[in-house]
Amino acid sequence: MTAPLDDDTLMTQFAEGSLGEFPHRDHVRMAWLYLRRWPLAEAAARFMADLQRFAAAKGAPMLFHATITWAYLVLVHERMHGSEAGTWESFATAHPDLLTWKPSVLDRYYHEATLWSDRARATFVLPDRLAPGA
Repeated sequence: MTAPLDDDTLMTQFAEGSLGEFPHRDHVRMAWLYLRRWPLAEAAARFMADLQRFAAAKGAPMLFHATITWAYLVLVHERMHGSEAGTWESFATAHPDLLTWKPSVLDRYYHEATLWSDRARATFVLPDRLAPGA
């Protein structure tokens, strides 16, 4: 088992498209890293562009999903501002629901048909389900 990459190496390899495996947990970590470096709007623009470039570099541009990307960015941003977690490890420990892909935290906010629609892949679609306890 290889050691996790440090933040700067992870970001560089991601932006270059040279990163090997990129599981869901690393997607969330990358969102967290971008949001630590830039305000939400700038982080989102950079992350979306880099993620699309990464997917294209891996020969899988169809895997990019606008709604999932935006929704996770906003959820991570919200959790960062409601938390005292100063490191990735402490953030991940405090918010394990963000790190589970199936089932996903987005299942609370979206009906399956909405989230996996062509429209949701191409552009951000607002949630169509109320989160429990809302």
